[in-house]
Amino acid sequence: MSTWRVYLSGEIHTDWRETIVTRTRELDLPVEFSAPVTDHPASDDCGAVILGNEDNKFWYDHKGAKVNAIRTRTLIEKADIVVVRFGDKYKQWNAAFDAGYASALGKSLIVIHDPSLTHPLKEVDAAALAVAETSEQVADILRYVIRGELNR
Repeated sequence: MSTWRVYLSGEIHTDWRETIVTRTRELDLPVEFSAPVTDHPASDDCGAVILGNEDNKFWYDHKGAKVNAIRTRTLIEKADIVVVRFGDKYKQWNAAFDAGYASALGKSLIVIHDPSLTHPLKEVDAAALAVAETSEQVADILRYVIRGELNR
């Protein structure tokens, strides 16, 4: 059985990624995970630290966004499945962008969010092949699509 490549995008303030990774390992699924840089300060500062400081916040953020996009684009393009988690604490425009990019590339997209975000994310949900509420549901989806096993 070949290894499936799953990109885990979205909010970085909870352990949802670890839950999916742990559960898929418990199920012994052939999955290789990748993700954006989840160290928030490193992600924010990478462009200025590597390419030179900027006094103007726009250009500071612009450099960082472009350096981060090298990783994000590459890993989404290589992924078989893209999982995007939307949390309720912050507006995650980058997560919405990743979902749109994955959809435009024809990637299988799974979205995770609380039911309270159903209305604001209706267009993102419409592009997804599955909309889950929990990381455990994502692991169950992976088990089903990889092995054809349904946990009843």
